[in-house]
Amino acid sequence: MLPKEYFSFFAGLEKNNTKDYFDEHRKDYEMYVKAPFIKVVQDLIDRVRTIEPALQYDAKDALYRINRDIRFSNDKTPYKTHLAAHLNIRGKKAMGYPGFYFEIGAKGGACGGGSYMPQREELASLRDLIVHEGADLHKLLKAKSFVAHYQEMKGEKNKVLPAEFKQAAIAEPLIAHKQFYYWATIPKSVFTSKDCVKTLFEFYKAAQPMNNFLARALE
Repeated sequence: MLPKEYFSFFAGLEKNNTKDYFDEHRKDYEMYVKAPFIKVVQDLIDRVRTIEPALQYDAKDALYRINRDIRFSNDKTPYKTHLAAHLNIRGKKAMGYPGFYFEIGAKGGACGGGSYMPQREELASLRDLIVHEGADLHKLLKAKSFVAHYQEMKGEKNKVLPAEFKQAAIAEPLIAHKQFYYWATIPKSVFTSKDCVKTLFEFYKAAQPMNNFLARALE
């Protein structure tokens, strides 16, 4: 679980996203924000390893920096208003290979899985998998746990498809996706509860069969 100071830190940062504010509250960040979040991530990783032994790194390897990359952004605020982690057997930078991501800010958080930013070759492989094994995909989309936790597959679509997929996309619209991910918001009350990690693990387990299916295209 996370302490109340975690949420008050981010509430303050949302109102005053400056280096001066962060420096003034740096000790609070280290003690009440970063350290408790790392513990949540590590406890979740320890649970995930019981069903996903290939996940072999620790919490600090899964953690994203709080600093924003502002080099190419019109928004020059220096910090994210949440902490986030990505559990992925290929590392947190593997945005095409299916993993499990979650973030927590002042008002609560969210989590999701799937293939969020596949590269061109990965996208072609994912579409080919759906062409040939679409029935398996739809069974997973209708699975009780998946629907209860994530409802549906999300993702932007391409308006123009490669020639080899145009006909197949008429029968299976999911082929037009250029992202294949699922997402759920999680209320703040979950993260202040002693069952915080247990709940995140339930979301992980609900995503795992779909992640395993998508990973078949990328092995």
